[in-house]
Amino acid sequence: MAELEQETTVMKNASIHIRVATIEDVPSLFDVRTSVRENHMSIADLASVNITPETIAAMLTGEGRGWVAEDLGRVVAFAMANATEATIFAVFVRPEYEGIGIGRLLMREAEQWLSTRGCGEIWLRTDRNPKVRSNGFYQRLGWKNEGVQEDGQNQYTKRVDNVDQQ
Repeated sequence: MAELEQETTVMKNASIHIRVATIEDVPSLFDVRTSVRENHMSIADLASVNITPETIAAMLTGEGRGWVAEDLGRVVAFAMANATEATIFAVFVRPEYEGIGIGRLLMREAEQWLSTRGCGEIWLRTDRNPKVRSNGFYQRLGWKNEGVQEDGQNQYTKRVDNVDQQ
């Protein structure tokens, strides 16, 4: 399946356009990231774990790639992946855009890109609390929960050999 960069999808009265993120999107990525209800982190919290505008820009121009979902030109969600580590680094959606399929579209983009970069098995980590919705979201997308890791988060893995068949 071709990337959704140029595709526009209408979802529940929102005209959502998915495209590859650029360095110019970094401030919007932080706006979305700090807007979420679950797994919320402030700019200071993010900086304390070395997630800064500079590190995100470096990831976007290195072995990473990001995608943004826009509604009428406003970034409302994003995902980021790193091919060197075979990981999906982030998927975040503004609260008012949750539940309409944007996260699923972004995950598909990230999974397909990692697959084309030669990653056969990919991984991600999220909050270990089973009440956190991301756990169910990843499981519904076919990710396998590998359990709690040393950092206290759940690790999920997924084979992406046949990701185009989702």
